[in-house]
Amino acid sequence: MIELKKLCKTYPAASGDVEALRDIDLTIEDGEIFGIIGLSGAGKSTLVRCINLLERPTSGSVVIDGQDITLLPRKELLHMRRSISMIFQGFNLLEQRSVLRNVTFPLEISGVHGEAARDKAIRLLKVVGLEEKAAAYPAQLSGGQKQRVAIARALASDPRYLLCDEATSALDPNTTRSILDLLRQINRDMGVTIIVITHEMKVIDQICDRVAVIDHSRIAEMGRVSDVFTNPQSDIARELILPQDRSAIETSGGKKVRIIFDGVQSQEPVISRLTLDCQTPVNIMFADTKDIDGVAYGHMIIELPNDPHQADKVLTWLKNSPVKWKEEN
Repeated sequence: MIELKKLCKTYPAASGDVEALRDIDLTIEDGEIFGIIGLSGAGKSTLVRCINLLERPTSGSVVIDGQDITLLPRKELLHMRRSISMIFQGFNLLEQRSVLRNVTFPLEISGVHGEAARDKAIRLLKVVGLEEKAAAYPAQLSGGQKQRVAIARALASDPRYLLCDEATSALDPNTTRSILDLLRQINRDMGVTIIVITHEMKVIDQICDRVAVIDHSRIAEMGRVSDVFTNPQSDIARELILPQDRSAIETSGGKKVRIIFDGVQSQEPVISRLTLDCQTPVNIMFADTKDIDGVAYGHMIIELPNDPHQADKVLTWLKNSPVKWKEEN
């Protein structure tokens, strides 16, 4: 378990101190995939680097498995860090080493050499699906392959925790999806707790169990992904989840209503039933829904007719249905 308690990080600057993190309280349970999301400059990368003390907090504590690692002597801290691996947006591979020797590098540092290091590296390359690239060099790989090598290297120390700092930001959507699927498999098969840092809600939605939304150096909102996704409470969460281009839903029609799918069976024809029962057409302005194990999660913004009588029929239907909804401004 990772516990961050009253964590603060301040950087000195000529114009005055810059507060990167303020009073962060966060608990990440063993075995979960936890997301931290925020806009650029919100403090999310500083936060993840404080977890393994690549950035040392100005105040507060980082408690891992019951031990405050901010109090550890250097030698003990280095030993603790073996259980906390990290992957980055830029892959950080050693260009002069083959794929195999990139994966063996952390093993060599910890004193494992020869066949033992090679055999373990091959096993890890099989985990990430790249055993046939063992003799290749980073320059010969695609971005997705480089990130898979970085993941294999991160697993070489048998970590309990894997920190992913914008690990898919440099990848195309299909490659991003495959990397996230790989991380989920590693979490499931190896029991590694994964912390994902990103500015993209689609990454959080695809892989994470819980999410913390960070804004202006503080946690603005935290909860299960399905809860935050379907009913965001903070302004920043709404900005990240709901459509940014508001002009896309500005028309001369009537009121806008946001329908919230937070557990409706995905086979249930909500909009079809609404229009048939009310004998009133509605305009779908925006939809972002996902089928997760046969259940629909997400949002849909519909525009009601200008005619007050028709609009009232739709609103009355919604009020008497189990569907969650709210009027949009």
